[in-house]
This record gives sequence, C-alpha cells and structure tokens, in this order.
Amino acid sequence: MLMLDPVQTVACGGLLLLAGYAIRRRVPLLARFSIPAPVIGGLLVALVLLACRPWNVTPVRFDTALQQPLMIAFFTAIGFNASTSLLRVGGRQIVLLLGLATALAVVQNVVGIVLAKAFGLPPLFGVITGSVTLTGGPATGMAFAPLFSQAGVPGAPSVALANAMAGIICGSVIGAPLATLLIERFGLRTPRAPDAAGDAPALAVPAAVVPAASAGGAEAQAYAGLKSFVLILLAMGVGAWISGGLGALGLTLPGYIGAMLVGALIRNLDDRLGWFGLSPRSIDVIGNTALSLFLVVALMDLHLWDLAGLATPLLVGLGVQTIVVAAFCAWPLLRLMGRDYDAAVIAGGFAGFMLGTTANAMAVMSSLTERYGPAPRAFLVAPIVGAFLIDFTNAIVITVFVNGWT
Repeated sequence: MLMLDPVQTVACGGLLLLAGYAIRRRVPLLARFSIPAPVIGGLLVALVLLACRPWNVTPVRFDTALQQPLMIAFFTAIGFNASTSLLRVGGRQIVLLLGLATALAVVQNVVGIVLAKAFGLPPLFGVITGSVTLTGGPATGMAFAPLFSQAGVPGAPSVALANAMAGIICGSVIGAPLATLLIERFGLRTPRAPDAAGDAPALAVPAAVVPAASAGGAEAQAYAGLKSFVLILLAMGVGAWISGGLGALGLTLPGYIGAMLVGALIRNLDDRLGWFGLSPRSIDVIGNTALSLFLVVALMDLHLWDLAGLATPLLVGLGVQTIVVAAFCAWPLLRLMGRDYDAAVIAGGFAGFMLGTTANAMAVMSSLTERYGPAPRAFLVAPIVGAFLIDFTNAIVITVFVNGWT
C-alpha cells in the first residue's frame, strides 16, 4: 500500500484537479451541469477505492492533515468579500434576496429533519441533506461533515457529497424551465431586446464588486498577492483564537467561523479607512485555489461505501426539497422581487444556487437572457447573494441547528 504524507497528498490532489478540468472540457455533459472540476478529479480516486473494496485492498492511503487549513483559507477569503458597501450597490434587492435565501435555508433544514425522522434517521441527517449541502454546496458540506460524523450521522462525508452533487444536477435542470414557465405564464419581457446575434448582454458590474485591474505592472500585482496571502493567514490565526473561545462557551462551530469573521472585519475596516489596501481579485484567486485543493483532497479520501442503505432517504429528500425550492421561487420570491422579467430570471438563478452552486445560477440565467434578452438587475443581485453573502447567513443557520440537536 502506498502511503502519502500531507504534502504528497496535496500534490496528488493538484494533479487530479488538473485532470478534472481536462475531463470536463472533453465531456460536454459535465460542463452543462456545471460539475466542479475538483469533484470530478476527487471522485476518480474515490471510485477506484470503492472498486477495490470487495477485495479488501487499499492501494493508497492519504494524509489529509492540510485539508482543514485549506478549507479555513477558503472561508476566510469569503469573509474578506463580505463588504457592507456591496449591500449598497444593489440596495434593497440584495438585502431582500439574502433574507429570502436565509429563510429558505431554515425551511430546508426543517423539511430535512421531518423526513429524516420519518425514515428513522438522526435529525441531523436532515440538516446535512438540507441547507448544508443544498444552499451550501460541496464545500460547505465537506467542511461541516466532521461535525456531523461526531454527532452520529452515518457516513456524513459521503452523504454530503452525494446530496450536494445531486443538488447541483437538480438546480441545473429545474432552474431554466421554472423561470421560463414564470416568464411565459405572466407575460414577462425585458425592456430591451437582445442584440442581433442573440447573445446575452455584457454585465456591467460596479467597481465596488470587481475592482479595476492594477496598472502597476507585475511587481505591484505580486505585492498585492503577497499582502493578500499574509492577511488571510493573519485572519486565520486570530480567527483560531476566536473559534476556540466560542467553543469554550459550549458552542459547536465549524473551524472557519472565527477566521471568516476576522476577514469580514478587516475588509470593512479597509473599505472605511483604507488601512490595508486590499486586492479583492488576489483574495479571490487565493480563496478559489484553496477551495479547489480542499475539495479534491477531501473527495480523494471519501468512503463511498458508507452510502449503502441510504439511497432511498437521499432520493426522497432531494425530490421533496426540489419541490419546496420551486414553489418558493414561484410565489414569494417572484412576488417580493417585483414580479417582472428580472425577478423571473432571479428566480431561475435562485433555484440554481439554493440547490447547487453559483455556477449553476449563472449558467441558468445566461441561458434565459440568450433567449429572452438582458436582465441586468438579476446579474447584479443573484451573484452577490449566491457567491458569498448566503455563506455567512447559512453558517449561522447550520450552527443553530447543530447546537439545537446535539
């Protein structure tokens, strides 16, 4: 049996990550459903280990000691993106959509708990198949899986992956048809027609969301990247003390909460006082790299055989949750977001990221605007909420449920 140390494990994960991107480029179906490349790469190893299981053979063993720091680094970068100035860009619409997404996350957990009890499973099984993996996606699911394993949820990491993957597919499948139904049913149309080529309009993103590229050349960019890396490490270090203090109070929390809060504090101090000169672009690159490596390493060590006997609860739960999300989009969300064309496009994107990921939401909304025309408000509001704001409030929702049922 081959034994890999932590660095070798991450290096192997990096190669599998590149393989995942290559496979997705060559298999259009994977790209169509926005299946993340780290998931593709990590599952390759997980499936090989599953195939070796009947012969009691374990060809390789990984040391995943660096998995936790990578996960914390990603969520710290999410914290750095939580700028209150972003709320002012979209104003009431962003706050309203965030409130609706948070409310639905609560509903997902309540529905999940009811279904879990019906199948004789622990209530927390319903939470991990609720907002943890549907609203949160694979990253949040794998981040919280150890807490759920400790709380007695059988095969929590495998359940998290399976439910998140199925949710991504459902979000991709129902988002566009649902929005199309709403557009046609209520006769909603964009104020402007699409261009002659039928392409979706270019999105004019405010400078507060995506800063202008630096004109200082390679040296300035390298310094911005270094500074961002150091600040993320600083937030992780200080955040570890905060998380430890909160844990000492008896709260069950994921390891990244403290670091995420410190990252948000630094970002908002910088927005107001300009102390740090943050580079959101560099922070995004670091955060996305950490996320990709975290996911692929976590999935490489996944025990898919833990899903035996849980297929029926997972399928029934996902079916019910999909119906709940669709109903939520069709009535309260469409009405409260203005019951116009942009609201319908937002509804399609909302279904995408409340069952899958922001990538699903963007793919759904792009397909709608290609057919019906531009929806600038939808492309401003939905990504801001789906990409990171909901991660903040969903972490609070999950923490409340975990502490309430442990």
